[in-house]
Amino acid sequence: MADEPKPLLSRRLLLFFLLVPVSVGVWAVSAPAVAIFAVAGLAIIPLAFVMGIATEELGKHAGPGLGGLLNATFGNATELIIALSALSSGLIPIVKASITGSIIGNILLVLGLSMLAGGVRRPKQTFNRAAAGLQVTMLTLAVIGLVMPELYNLFVFGTGPPSPSVPVEDMSVLISAILIVAYIAGLVFSLRTHRDVFNPVTAKEDPPRWSVRTSFAALGLATALVAVESEILVHALEGAIAQIGLKELFVGVVVVAIIGNAAEHGASVQMAWRNKMDLSVGICTSSSTQIALFVAPVLVFASALMGPPRLTLGFEPFELVSIALSVAVLSLIASDGESNWYEGVLLVMVYAIIAVGFFFHP
Repeated sequence: MADEPKPLLSRRLLLFFLLVPVSVGVWAVSAPAVAIFAVAGLAIIPLAFVMGIATEELGKHAGPGLGGLLNATFGNATELIIALSALSSGLIPIVKASITGSIIGNILLVLGLSMLAGGVRRPKQTFNRAAAGLQVTMLTLAVIGLVMPELYNLFVFGTGPPSPSVPVEDMSVLISAILIVAYIAGLVFSLRTHRDVFNPVTAKEDPPRWSVRTSFAALGLATALVAVESEILVHALEGAIAQIGLKELFVGVVVVAIIGNAAEHGASVQMAWRNKMDLSVGICTSSSTQIALFVAPVLVFASALMGPPRLTLGFEPFELVSIALSVAVLSLIASDGESNWYEGVLLVMVYAIIAVGFFFHP
């Protein structure tokens, strides 16, 4: 008798959904901000996981082309929702820090843990070098786009603190439009004209286990609950920062970014453990690319509609250097199309060094 397929949502995962009403309860009774922030952050993790499953199931129904577009569109929905909530509350530094943290976290921490998990049982693992190289090129474009506004501030205002600048706001909107065009062109390249390079068919795809209606219902419900939890998380954020004594920059780069990417973190490590390194590297690199070329520009446009304070691409030098160094390290790792556990350890150590830098950043 053939083994029955395991359910997509285990009983253990379903227990975590109890955190949703718990988070609403601790918020309603005005519990300490740290408790509200912690419970809301934990509640987002299983919801993000369900969003990922629903998107994957819809992709199986839609076929590889549209399925890839769905995954690209909803892959970073959790981060986008959290960032929009923070943006509506005027927490511009937190939004910028979460963008920085998502980019460096995916290509250093998550990829490092994935290589470590997959490499402990094998001498080496291989992945698609061409696909990884293209993601590095797209991330390099994003770094250039993020550097230009800060270069403008540097040459106009010198080393002093820049004052609110309309040219930087306008420059950010134009650069964001260019980045989104690059993102769309990358989708056409990877899903259409060069699909065999970017999405090679290596095995027969599993059949869908959720219907289209079930997938849409799960995606819609999970997205709505993530929006609720994001509002609770963001409203407790400033109080939690004050109670813990941490700086906004560190919380945004490390804590908020890890919460927003938790589901993708687990999926990437799991794929590497199963020796599906192509998928693991693809999850990490494409997620960072989506954050840099799609989520950040969308947030710039949303900020322009919401009004002051405006979000710009004028990241501070500490963040820019961290992103650039992360992309440079990724380029070195992806150059040979092979990985091992020690490379994973080195990536995690680089992330730890950068996190220590943000911890002490004034």
